[in-house]
Amino acid sequence: MASSESALGKSPSATAVMAAAARAAHLIVDRPPTVFRDALAERLLGEQAGELIGYHRSHGDLQILADARTQAVCRSRYTEDALVEAAAAGIGQYVILGAGLDSFAYRDETHEVPRIRVFEVDHPVSQQDKRCRLAAAGIAVPRHVAHVPVDFERDDLADRLVAAGFDHARPAVVAWLGVSMYLAVDVLSETLAVIGQFAPGTELIADYMLPEGLRDEAGQRYVDLVSSAVSGLGERWRTFLSPPDVDRLLNEAGLSTVEHVRQHEMIPAAEWNRSDALAPSDLCRIVRARVPAHRTTFPG
Repeated sequence: MASSESALGKSPSATAVMAAAARAAHLIVDRPPTVFRDALAERLLGEQAGELIGYHRSHGDLQILADARTQAVCRSRYTEDALVEAAAAGIGQYVILGAGLDSFAYRDETHEVPRIRVFEVDHPVSQQDKRCRLAAAGIAVPRHVAHVPVDFERDDLADRLVAAGFDHARPAVVAWLGVSMYLAVDVLSETLAVIGQFAPGTELIADYMLPEGLRDEAGQRYVDLVSSAVSGLGERWRTFLSPPDVDRLLNEAGLSTVEHVRQHEMIPAAEWNRSDALAPSDLCRIVRARVPAHRTTFPG
């Protein structure tokens, strides 16, 4: 997840830490097949690792924890699978909006991906926290990674990216995961408008939380259990969107919807034949969108 209300103050994003704990715990608590392998998540948790992963070790079958792991690993798996395809097709830029403790740029296995320039965008407070965690874990920042401090509600995203070396004349993959539900609709629209001016062929992969009435039983139960907890962390859910809502926002920003993806579609169907507590729900979906060929590129 990414920075939100807590990061607008003095604290780094607590939900980013929770998401990293879920990815780390998946490798320890859940049985094969492994959905997503983030071998660095535990190291980025630092001194918090034992306590946070311990919750999953002791209570991993509880729905609230199993759902957290399912959400974290499925969206990461889908996004990085799509990124590998895009990189193989020649896209050389990857923008992670609200990067949190995402470890893509630092994992050994990502060296198999054709060299891609990575722009990690996050609130300055959360980003500084991550850089401290990387240093404490002895994880070097590769030369092809740029940290881009941005407050989504105050800063100009386009200017910050260009200043960090982003090439607006070349297409990119933009990942925006675990963020939209924490931002007001006008902020979402402004950010999408920036992405809509990226080079034609740019792909956006973003998740969004469904409103009540469109969630399934498992998704609604998760909301009932978690909503007060995230509000208590200062990172309340603000925005719930239906697929038509998302399509409208994308269209207004000049983006074309490619597909909406339910959680059970984010990984191969055979991988849902499991003997652990992971199970798909309909709470959040991913939308995949593209800057069409007729769009002009972002002005230099």
